Amino acid sequence: MNIRNCVSYRLDGKKVWVAGHRGMVGSAVVRRLASEGCDILTASRTELDLRRQSDVEAWMDRFRPHAIIVAAATVGGILANDTHPAEFLYDNLAIEANIIHGAKQFGAEKLLLLGSSCIYPRLADQPIQEDALLTGPLEPTNQWYAVAKIAGIKLCQAYRRQFGSDFISAMPPNLYGPNDNFDPVSSHVLPALMLKAHRAKREGRREIELWGTGKPRREFMYVDDLADALVYLLQVYSGEDPVNVGVGYDVTISELAEMIMCVVGVDAQIRFNSSIPDGTPRKLLDSGRLLSMGWRPETDLEQGLRKLYAWYLQTESLNSEVSLG
Repeated sequence: MNIRNCVSYRLDGKKVWVAGHRGMVGSAVVRRLASEGCDILTASRTELDLRRQSDVEAWMDRFRPHAIIVAAATVGGILANDTHPAEFLYDNLAIEANIIHGAKQFGAEKLLLLGSSCIYPRLADQPIQEDALLTGPLEPTNQWYAVAKIAGIKLCQAYRRQFGSDFISAMPPNLYGPNDNFDPVSSHVLPALMLKAHRAKREGRREIELWGTGKPRREFMYVDDLADALVYLLQVYSGEDPVNVGVGYDVTISELAEMIMCVVGVDAQIRFNSSIPDGTPRKLLDSGRLLSMGWRPETDLEQGLRKLYAWYLQTESLNSEVSLG
């Protein structure tokens, strides 16, 4: 990291807008910011449609945030990407463009855009360094989301170069944690597997279907670790290069499934459904740039899975009480 990219941006007393505060990442960022002495700004979907430029500009003109973390996005797994490509491309392009342009227009001091490891080429050298961006073809199963996120990164860079805006971007790996999406159709691999394991245990089934071959390797990060890293970057980093935010190791999807079944406490066999594509063979981020700034993750995968399952059980219990009431 170039020393000139080191900054000291204080959050205490500032108005910090967390766009997408009800999502998994946004809610974790809100939890993390609670100890920073800042005024946290949020807006629900019913209050503000981030895809409408005039609405976004009117809201930003009214509240004038000093700092912005863009965690709002249309997200989902392979099936969701494949069946809703227009939404994944349009929604994310519109959200990013409206917020980034509004940040410059209404004088935001700092903006952090949340990207994704899927921005990198399908067959990028492992672990993936930030300069691998745009060096090869994308993974076809999530190219729509990836193209939108790449455009957002480039937009941050363009506003920095043309206007001197202090806009930065961070690239996380696969995420999991409280407020994750457990929908069996639109969820990512980890919550989908946890839901299957939980249902198998509850129903006494001895088999769990796993989409694909189970061979791809993925890096998984607990969302509260990501939130801590994002706040850290907001405070100490200023540069146009994206910053990878990872844990430094990966597992196969088969290994993940075995870990989840152990955490859930179900004894079952895995049945591989190879008719569904695997996606990128491997996605392991090189997070050396962030590590050189002094930040480290705290939650290992098994610990994080146990935290997530405990949260899921509590949430399921609360939902059952509400439906019975």
